[in-house]
Amino acid sequence: MKKILIFLILFIILFVSSGQTYEEQSLIPALEKYLPSEPFKGVLSHLEIPYWGTHVSIEERGYHKFIEFLLRKGAHVLMFGLIALAVLNLLPKPKVWLALVITAAIALADEFHQSLTGGRTPTWQDVLLDLFGAVLFLSVAKLFQRNKSRKKTIKNKRIIQRFFKKI
Repeated sequence: MKKILIFLILFIILFVSSGQTYEEQSLIPALEKYLPSEPFKGVLSHLEIPYWGTHVSIEERGYHKFIEFLLRKGAHVLMFGLIALAVLNLLPKPKVWLALVITAAIALADEFHQSLTGGRTPTWQDVLLDLFGAVLFLSVAKLFQRNKSRKKTIKNKRIIQRFFKKI
């Protein structure tokens, strides 16, 4: 039940945020309030990110809009990474590839939902970011799982070795 609840909470957050206009989601007022000194502007001004046929940079957008862009795209990676993990946990026999396929379908549905929202533009680049987040989180989960099973195997070998030494 807990696994389903986690998935539903993530899905509701995604659905609600996809249904909001850019103006409703804008982080600019908060960023201007909490980052008036524009920290790391010197370092960040060297970044230029190709995105949707343009290059996003501080020079092109301004400091606060650039930070907002980074936060919004980072949210794609985080949210779909968490959704992929939630999907993986819901599967009766966890299969990473199936979790990735289901997460991809959710990403496509999310972009379609955005196309129905005024002031929002669905992009395939966002789907790629979503899939990057899913692959990243699923890969890290798989690494932790392997490491955990390897430690268990090593522990079991040591127990067996101790047992035979006593005999």
